[in-house]
Amino acid sequence: MAGTVTGLRYQKRTDERVNVYLDGHYAFALPALDAARLKVGQHLSDAEIAQLQATDAAAKAYDKAVRYLSYRPRSTAEVRRALEEAEFPPEAVEAALARLAGQGYLDDAAFAAYWVENRQRFRPKGEQALRQELRRAGVEKEVIDESLDGLDSSEAAYAAAKSRANRLAELAAEDPPAFKRKLGEFLLRRGFTYDVVRDVVARLLREMKED
Repeated sequence: MAGTVTGLRYQKRTDERVNVYLDGHYAFALPALDAARLKVGQHLSDAEIAQLQATDAAAKAYDKAVRYLSYRPRSTAEVRRALEEAEFPPEAVEAALARLAGQGYLDDAAFAAYWVENRQRFRPKGEQALRQELRRAGVEKEVIDESLDGLDSSEAAYAAAKSRANRLAELAAEDPPAFKRKLGEFLLRRGFTYDVVRDVVARLLREMKED
């Protein structure tokens, strides 16, 4: 594929990428910054072209990862999986991940902390469920342990069950055992332990009787 650069033209839809023509024919595209280093009349060897294409693949992988991260924080494993599924070369994937980590966009400890905080704020879950979710995201055990250190499972279960208990107020008055069963099943599905569920359900039933 070696040849002489005969044209450098910005793509029609974006001025951030440039089409490179060799010997009068389209050969490949590059980010504008990389294309700026080329000149019409310059000869490119096969090795030089391969290096330029590798640079372009890494840039494309990085751009895709940034878009993927724009929706919410992600773990390193999630981003790697997304890039691999998009069929980027392994070298491009690793280069993009390293660049993102260097810029602070990939940090599994920060991701795990965000995940736990977000869950506890909007959809409280027990430690078991949180561990499973973080494992699925590819977070290492040591990082998961650190993110869950200090988690108050009882308060999380109480927060998760409070609104559900209010909707079951009539049942609590008419059939306390049924109330305890329904609320307990709800909390168990959220990953809370039996001990925590038992105590929180009893607390809520007691509060509703007092009210």
